[in-house]
Amino acid sequence: MRNMTEAEMTDVVLQRYADAPDPRLRTIMRSLIRHLHAFVRDVRLTEAEWLAGIEFLTRTGQISDNKRQEMILLSDNLGVSALVNMVSASVPEGATESTVLGPFYVPESPAREWGESVLLRDGDDVPLLIHGRVLGPQGEPVPGATIEIWQTDANGMYDIQDKAQPEHNLRGWYRARQNGEYLLKTIRPTSYPIPTDGPVGDLLRATARHPFRPAHLHAVVCAPGYQKLTTHLFDAEDTWLDSDVVFAVKSSLIRQFTLNESAEAAAKWGTRGAFWELANDFVLSKSE
Repeated sequence: MRNMTEAEMTDVVLQRYADAPDPRLRTIMRSLIRHLHAFVRDVRLTEAEWLAGIEFLTRTGQISDNKRQEMILLSDNLGVSALVNMVSASVPEGATESTVLGPFYVPESPAREWGESVLLRDGDDVPLLIHGRVLGPQGEPVPGATIEIWQTDANGMYDIQDKAQPEHNLRGWYRARQNGEYLLKTIRPTSYPIPTDGPVGDLLRATARHPFRPAHLHAVVCAPGYQKLTTHLFDAEDTWLDSDVVFAVKSSLIRQFTLNESAEAAAKWGTRGAFWELANDFVLSKSE
């Protein structure tokens, strides 16, 4: 078809995608086209603005690599990641809620022994011990479940951002015992700014938004027969809980860390001196 008008353009493009063999891809592409065309009409997008958008997305792709996922960071900052989580995650009553994965997940982090610390550098940080059980929806223990965690160091940077940190610092996975119990050792998380030296940072500055995430620890919990759980544990005392730059805070995931100075408790958990403590159960949903 030649000499299309603005009114005709969307229908013509949709027709070109009408025969896509994969029905789900066909649905996604046709809906995306409708919304993109509606957006262009709504804001009366100029060619200069269109080109600026293309250049922005190009830079977002170019800065991404196996240690930095600027595309996920962009999705997070637009609220898309959190929205996808909301519309796709079906959480039965009582199950632990999920939230975003984030751009700093690294596959194949090392296994840790029962209560072994994921902190690999020297320092006098007060440890954080997190213990509890991995349970199913009926309260049944989930033996052998894996709990993978990662977080920033005290300087607000992940190991893959900071060459001064040892590889896999503050990363690792633990295996629950037969009764579902687990014990992990880390440090209390801190709030931090997301990277602002790339296109997403430019967008934040242009829109007068702050770059901060509230203090949290990432966790992915897996077990055969259960849905994979991707979640966070947020620090209840953090000041950024109500304005998380990636819109990922859920009230049910906020936790209070308690300072325990009992020598008896320290001996029980295999540590020395005062420590931060959190008792926390992860409740999984059954696979469909």
